[in-house]
Amino acid sequence: MPFLSWIDDASLKDAVSLILKKAKEAKENAEGNFGKNVVDPFSALFEIAGFSLDFETWHKSETTRQAQKTLQNHVGDFHQNILGAVNGWENMKKGQVIDLVSSEKKIIAEIKNKYNTISGGKLSDLYYSLNNLVMPKSSIYKNFTAYYVAIIPKSPDRYDKPFTPSNKDKGEKCAANENIREIDGASFYTLVTGDPNGLENLFDVLPDVIKICSDNKYIIKDKRKLKAFFSTAFG
Repeated sequence: MPFLSWIDDASLKDAVSLILKKAKEAKENAEGNFGKNVVDPFSALFEIAGFSLDFETWHKSETTRQAQKTLQNHVGDFHQNILGAVNGWENMKKGQVIDLVSSEKKIIAEIKNKYNTISGGKLSDLYYSLNNLVMPKSSIYKNFTAYYVAIIPKSPDRYDKPFTPSNKDKGEKCAANENIREIDGASFYTLVTGDPNGLENLFDVLPDVIKICSDNKYIIKDKRKLKAFFSTAFG
């Protein structure tokens, strides 16, 4: 039996192996470049004092924080790789205007890992980029629906609605267009996979896949505590 019904095990393992590699590289780079990165000495001083830390504990925490920040930039790529491996979907890879395309469903999508990945002022830029792909008669994506996907939404409420960010230059919201939409991660996973619990099912199998892909090196403990974070994020 495959881990998931909507993606083959090989593609799932490839995506997991890649993100584990990125995590290892992020940790190694943070450790190797620690002295090269500018550290705020005031923050360091007050963290050590205010959090009752010794220097070594603070150093380890700061190194982890720097590595974590780098890794988080790759988690959106992980979701793009997973969703792009679903039958009928194409992963456009990096360097393209959009991340995913389904010619069958006439959908294009821009994937972001978290609702605040793009600052509010730049959301209107994304809106117009999507507009320029689905509205012109000459575009290959004419009559497609364009989605801005925030895998982790601001609240666990599901949504699939017209994308109308504020345009600060004009002092008004972008015009509502049924073909330019925003959607939360769980809803988009359902749209792509046909599985109403697609994102949750992916989360549930990841500990086992990680164990296999790391040759039993990484064994996830406290699964229930981690699942609580999922419930908080997605309901």
